Amino acid sequence: MGERTFAEDVKQLGYGAGQILHGEGILAITKALLQSGVSYVGGYPGAPVSHMIDVLADANDVLLRPMGVYFEQSGSEAAAAALLGASINYPVRGAVTWKSVVGTNVASDALSHVASAGVRGGCLIVIGEDYGEGSSILQERTHSAALKSSVPLLDPRNSLQSFARFVEEGFGLSEACHEPVFFSIRIRACHMRGTLVCKDNVKPAVSTLLPLGAQSFSIDRINLPPFTYAMEAQKFEHRLPAARRYVIDHALNEIFDGDDREIGIVMQGGQWNTTVRGLAELGVADIYGRTAVPLLVLNCLHPLVPEQLIAFMRGKRQIFVVEEGMPNFIERELQALAHEARLDVEIHGKDLLAPNGEYVPRLVVGGLAKFFAGCSPRGVPAGAIADRYRRLTEHQERITAVLREPVAKRPPSFCTGCPERPLFSAMKILREREPAIGDTHVSHDIGCNTFSTQAPFNIGNSVLGYGMGLASNSAVAPLFGKRTIAVMGDGGFWHNGLTTGVANAVYNKQDAVFVIIDNGYAAATGQHHVPSTGTNARGERLTTTIPGALRGLGVTWIKTVESYRIPEMIGTLRDALTTRAPGLKVVIAKGECMLERQRRERPRKRARAAAGKTVEQPRFGVDPDVCTGDHSCMRFNGCPSLTLRPSPDALREDPIAHVDETCVGCGVCGEVAHAAVLCPSFYEMKIVANPGWWRRLLARVRRAVIGRLAALAQ
Repeated sequence: MGERTFAEDVKQLGYGAGQILHGEGILAITKALLQSGVSYVGGYPGAPVSHMIDVLADANDVLLRPMGVYFEQSGSEAAAAALLGASINYPVRGAVTWKSVVGTNVASDALSHVASAGVRGGCLIVIGEDYGEGSSILQERTHSAALKSSVPLLDPRNSLQSFARFVEEGFGLSEACHEPVFFSIRIRACHMRGTLVCKDNVKPAVSTLLPLGAQSFSIDRINLPPFTYAMEAQKFEHRLPAARRYVIDHALNEIFDGDDREIGIVMQGGQWNTTVRGLAELGVADIYGRTAVPLLVLNCLHPLVPEQLIAFMRGKRQIFVVEEGMPNFIERELQALAHEARLDVEIHGKDLLAPNGEYVPRLVVGGLAKFFAGCSPRGVPAGAIADRYRRLTEHQERITAVLREPVAKRPPSFCTGCPERPLFSAMKILREREPAIGDTHVSHDIGCNTFSTQAPFNIGNSVLGYGMGLASNSAVAPLFGKRTIAVMGDGGFWHNGLTTGVANAVYNKQDAVFVIIDNGYAAATGQHHVPSTGTNARGERLTTTIPGALRGLGVTWIKTVESYRIPEMIGTLRDALTTRAPGLKVVIAKGECMLERQRRERPRKRARAAAGKTVEQPRFGVDPDVCTGDHSCMRFNGCPSLTLRPSPDALREDPIAHVDETCVGCGVCGEVAHAAVLCPSFYEMKIVANPGWWRRLLARVRRAVIGRLAALAQ
């Protein structure tokens, strides 16, 4: 399953004590889960932790099942958080994963209940922080969610050895304070490669091979009054104090003493690498991070330990806080504690750094340079730091001089051959050719379909949350004056759209059009399986279908169309928007994700060609003598393989359309030209490897006939 196979990496998950694991951060975290005696694991895929689900799926038959570890790819983040309910009553360790912050929002109901009731077995939530310039979602952090539910939050230093240590410490912290624990890992750290000295895997004490055998009931673990009031008291009178004791007793936060007693730097654990590299660039540290400036590395961001923070600040004149994201919880906590303890210390942070956004090295180095300009560290002249910073940044002025205007933005788009593109080609053609019908409000959903809001389609008026596209249309539809359209992928449909969208629309008798893109997978997360894929993450067969689920909720107007058939799609959308049938009209645009199809087909075709068998590959092209340079085909298509090239006709200056070698032969360009009544310049050809005798003979005859006709034409 998924866009990658981790079959080779999975072998390393079975390594014993002393063996060296080589791989990405996620692999080290998965190995540490097995070394911690975890009983169950689950989660919902999303960047940057999607491939943790892939690793677990690839390891299920060869490692997890033989150890008795239960694994599932949960139907949503809420379902994943609800898995942790197993640890409320029983001393079993469990781990789940999802993408933050949108995933945490979905999981918050179940998570709040688990955090309120408390847990007996250790619970770890591996949170993928999708934040910064590489992010694909809205910009928020997990910190506020941890504070809201009083859930401890770990943000360890970025190394595989550190990740493994804090997975094990996370379980220990959870069992010490009886709360689930967030383990936060940034997008770059997930894919960071390194080495890990392994320990032996630990078979869980409770597992599918060693079941519990008896149920456990305690009324004070049920989230009902008056027990909920006692649970809140437990959080602040016992659980958080126990967490703080664990942080101190196990030295989760690290203090690096320096010779300079008058200044110091406090940072999130995940900012260690960037900050220490910045110090080295400014000449204040060596390449190993040894520095005269005292450092406090907060690998545990919540709860903070006031005594530890005050002890670090005491005697210092100035403190610099490297805290990514807003609000600046750590900086404010330090300022409040310094005031209460009457410490004469200046605390800097967001005043010297960007108030928001990812703290990439350039920003951190700039903040450090500003800090040291006001308080030169011992043994390093302030002028020397300023001079090094000037040399580091002087090239930026030259770049600005060369690039007089910003580099053009390159928004994301559909992949070559994507089955979702023809749907939006059909919608755009309908909008432009029949505006009375097609020019309507379109609500979008999270997923690849959101790319249609970009050029050349510019279709989609709103995007809310995963599976929320239809529900977000509820108030627009009755107020718009004509039927509106909601578009959602099959991943969003199964994640939340079936209940939040379809059930809500049927219940409220909503008269709207709902388009479901059925490409077979949750494609945006890396082709993970959904209930209608046909198999689950463990490879077990399923018979669930989208039409069956819709009919079960009472939807009767359901039409399924092959998405590549653009004229048929236009006709079906027209019918849905104009029919007198009341209620929800559902159009299912069906077509397998082209990435997944090509991953399967290309190796098969290469193997057949290598074996000497005949292999055909359709390709499309543009006749340069017919193309007028109008480029309407691109305006209705947007395929990355459809580009421009100079016209061979000297009398026509405009560049002509051209299909490059990345074409996968989906045929959308020709379908668009036909449906939109454009010029007939597109043609289809077949590239044949290892042709048989009949094909070779036919090719010779064709060449002879064409040559003869060409000679006669001259």
